[in-house]
Amino acid sequence: MNSPSVVAAVSAASSRGQCEEEAKRVPAHGTKVGMISLGCAKNLVDAEIMLGSVLRRGMEITSRAEDADVLVVNTCAFIDSAKQESIEVILEAHQQRGLNKRSDQKLIVSGCMSQRFARELREEMPEVDAFIGLDQVSQLGEIVEKILKKRAALNAGSSMLDVNSDNGDAGLAFADRRPTYIPDYDTPRFRLTPAHSAYVKIAEGCNHPCSFCVIPQMRGKHRSRTPHSVLAEIRGLVSDGVREINLISQDTTYYGMDLWTAKAGPRQPVDSKRGPTLVGLLREIQGIEGDFWVRLLYTHPAHWSDELIDTIAQCDKVARYIDIPLQHIDESMLGRMRRETSRQHIENLIYKLRAGIPGVALRTTFIVGFPGETEEELARLLDFVRRTRFERLGVFKYSQEEGSRAAKMPGQIPVKIKNARYRIAMSIQREIAHEIARKKIGRELKLLVDQPHVARSEADAPDVDARVILSKEATVGEFVWRPIVGSRGYDLLA
Repeated sequence: MNSPSVVAAVSAASSRGQCEEEAKRVPAHGTKVGMISLGCAKNLVDAEIMLGSVLRRGMEITSRAEDADVLVVNTCAFIDSAKQESIEVILEAHQQRGLNKRSDQKLIVSGCMSQRFARELREEMPEVDAFIGLDQVSQLGEIVEKILKKRAALNAGSSMLDVNSDNGDAGLAFADRRPTYIPDYDTPRFRLTPAHSAYVKIAEGCNHPCSFCVIPQMRGKHRSRTPHSVLAEIRGLVSDGVREINLISQDTTYYGMDLWTAKAGPRQPVDSKRGPTLVGLLREIQGIEGDFWVRLLYTHPAHWSDELIDTIAQCDKVARYIDIPLQHIDESMLGRMRRETSRQHIENLIYKLRAGIPGVALRTTFIVGFPGETEEELARLLDFVRRTRFERLGVFKYSQEEGSRAAKMPGQIPVKIKNARYRIAMSIQREIAHEIARKKIGRELKLLVDQPHVARSEADAPDVDARVILSKEATVGEFVWRPIVGSRGYDLLA
């Protein structure tokens, strides 16, 4: 799930929660920090934690890059296009500080690309003053202080700093190890989402060996927060007026299994008898007082169980919306992708989800143009899309990621063919989505208002799904019930 670039378009005066209190207690140093965050919601949470550490040190946040004493680019490296965007933003930031006559402005690069390619980037981008790893997101404030204190001594050859080292090479030690950091409920954060919606990262890292993916190499093994930590954060958000809690991680359904006494296998179904699970977490969230819904993002098909489906059906605070990336349906393709699941399992799971959770909206993603994908394998995928009629669906063109198993596979598909397959798949889904939207006309839906005339239903996650256009203005951040009177493409009219 990729989101457009976001800029920390807020000032220190508008900070919420603990960060606001921390900033009041610490004398302001006058240092202004700006941030450009790229990529997914998980990266956005890292950006919020970094800005929280900045406020905790008494600095300010600015939405104007030209006013920043330190500008941070929080990068994405999920696929080639994301890496290219990150590089372009970094170079543009450097160019702008020259055009704005801000040669003293410091440029820091963070995020997945920094974690994975820091050593290479240091050679190719001497204009960057520091690269920081994913384990350092909560230490940005300290790193900024150190960079500014050493302003006179910094140069292209010795500018790569670590809060625990004065040596440039040692300062990139994070590039040689996989991250282990996970946030806690009291980790200072400066939320970049609207006041009524928040992302809660319940775990970090991934244990799956998907052949097209390098996320485990960048973000490390799966590691869950404790249920106490997650619930404490959610209670705080709800008390602050948040109406939508989006649970995220690399694999949300594996939540808690790494905390079990007995090791869980790669295809282990959710089973609350063995220890902490998503089931137990959802039941606890259901007991939190307040008017809100909780949304499940990034679930993996291998871990779904009847217990989890039944729990969602019983918890009315859990949105009738499941994000479950499937990537393909052809049996041979699933094997080459190392997806640890099968076509029969996927088809049975979809049947159980729709039968067990009435009205559920299923969102998925598929990859076209994976190495060796034949016309017959593509046809099976397209037929599956037509028959299953997912409420929400996205398609990725396969990206040959350096360091992945798939990158070395024979039968790499030409870009022209990948583009054509992408267009075919999306045209099929576009027709399905438009038909599904038209069938909602005449129904009354519960909506969360994002803007006075724009809202979302339970079937719509922020940034990636459809909208509901309101004819009558509504209060931002509140739930309203409205009859659906029409549709416009993917969007509904109310």
